[in-house]
Amino acid sequence: MNYQARLNRVIPGGAHTYSRGFDQFPANAPQILERGEGAYVWAPDGKKYLDYGMALRAVTLGYAHPLVNAAAIREIERGNNLTRASLTELQAAELLVDTIPGADMVKFAKNGSNATTAAAKIARAYTGRRYVCVPRQHPFFSFDDWFIGTTALQRGIPDAHAATTLVFDYNDIQSLRGLFDQHPGEIAAVMLEPATTVTPCAPDCTHLLSYDAPCRSCANTGKNFLHQVQDLCRKDGALLILDEMITGFRWHLQGAQTYFGVEPDMSTFGKGMANGFSVAAVAGKREIMEVGSIDKPGEERTFLLSTTHGGEMCGLGAFIETVRIYKEQDVCRHLWAYGEKLRDGMTQAARECGIADHFMMDGPAICLNYLTRDAEGKPSAKFRTLFSQEMIRHGVLMPWIAVSFAHGENELAMTLEAAKAAMKIYANALTDGIEQYLEGPEIKPVFRRYN
Repeated sequence: MNYQARLNRVIPGGAHTYSRGFDQFPANAPQILERGEGAYVWAPDGKKYLDYGMALRAVTLGYAHPLVNAAAIREIERGNNLTRASLTELQAAELLVDTIPGADMVKFAKNGSNATTAAAKIARAYTGRRYVCVPRQHPFFSFDDWFIGTTALQRGIPDAHAATTLVFDYNDIQSLRGLFDQHPGEIAAVMLEPATTVTPCAPDCTHLLSYDAPCRSCANTGKNFLHQVQDLCRKDGALLILDEMITGFRWHLQGAQTYFGVEPDMSTFGKGMANGFSVAAVAGKREIMEVGSIDKPGEERTFLLSTTHGGEMCGLGAFIETVRIYKEQDVCRHLWAYGEKLRDGMTQAARECGIADHFMMDGPAICLNYLTRDAEGKPSAKFRTLFSQEMIRHGVLMPWIAVSFAHGENELAMTLEAAKAAMKIYANALTDGIEQYLEGPEIKPVFRRYN
């Protein structure tokens, strides 16, 4: 059945986030999925795949975790969404504030974009300033115009909507300092991810990042880029906002901010905080977050987040249970440990197949990516598509690498076996030419101006 045609007929883009679009996967990928359990997903035809997409990194414990599901169902049976703030809403807020150092207050939302947009608004309201700075290397902060207008996708966005967003280069403090010099006293905040596959560590730092050796334990931690940004913001009166949609509840239970030893003014969270349930949050220091309060007589109001479903009890119950499991099972340690084994195994497989100069693992163990290069050594979307295609042929869906607590030794062995088979085809394609091996069009970047 042609699910792709059916999806495109009724949903613009064929899915509700562009990262799930058909142009993000090889031609032999399942067009639609029916269910997930643990580290696996199933297509309607019954085919089973070991998954490393993990719902765009939103699932950290594994699909359909029984304890998280049970917690969500209990909240559904209590009414799920009430007329006043719920007890569950209060408990979830207290839990997040108790978990994240420096977070005194929190607003929940259903989408990460709502949380980051709220953070930008809070910063502007608190400082009375105009500009928010973001790094060009970080691909996504919000679906709202203030950010999307800075990308190649500008159709439908008035120029003025993105005019207050300034772009700098991650790990280049001079590029950010230049913006402060160009706009003295006008920058409200700097918003950035703490780390991606690229970390904020100084180029000459030899500290090997691991769960048991976080950046904050390194003698050079004060020199890392995040600390430089924090110092610059504090000297100028701007706010530091760490977007922890991806790093939060992966690098460390208290966020990558704790891992790197920096305390932001505000943080945003989402993705894995509720194991796939729709929960996002903006949290920060009381003095700053209180611009959205209503218990300050005579103070001018700031309309932050006001969402009917922001306090939906099933998601917040899932968040509470997810954190309990994290603490009890030491989940972050497992994510790091599995990532280390996967990185080492994939690197060894590439070496054995003679393609170590063309296929390599990138990033720390908690945030892995695989890099693909063609016969000339140039980065290649075609070869990335080929590798993904061959992994799918052997039952592994790996559009990117998001490890979950459900990935164990059996999954590691299956992954490495599939990788070796895929890399043999990769090696042949380097010699014979990729066209006779690639079954469809190459994967395309989401942020491109034309289809």
